[in-house]
Amino acid sequence: MSETFFSLTIQPRFNETDGLGHINNTVLPVWFEAAREPIFEIFNPSLDLSQWNLIVAGFTIAYTSPTNYGSTVSVKTWISRVGNSSFEVAQQSWQGGKMTAEAKTTLVHYDYGIDKSQLISAEVKTQLEKLIGE
Repeated sequence: MSETFFSLTIQPRFNETDGLGHINNTVLPVWFEAAREPIFEIFNPSLDLSQWNLIVAGFTIAYTSPTNYGSTVSVKTWISRVGNSSFEVAQQSWQGGKMTAEAKTTLVHYDYGIDKSQLISAEVKTQLEKLIGE
């Protein structure tokens, strides 16, 4: 993995736990979205929703091991691909030294006013390319 990635530490909450003591499978996508915030800030530094310029085009997740209540989870986030108007974010959750899930999200630079994708500027592309990992 790239030496340049973002990391978010999460303390699982009791209400995120299912009857088996595992974190519910609907929770990890929410954690992954929260961990993408530094990527959002590259496109929209103030995170102003009236200026929002990204849209999710696809999301996949693979659960590799149960995530449990009671110990922290680290979510690692990096860029795996940069295109002309879209890019892919790769993420993994880790707990107790073990990967518990991995995900890929395709985001598109988007203009909601005209409902159309937009080219990613050279400046933003450069920032994203600095975050490319495996």
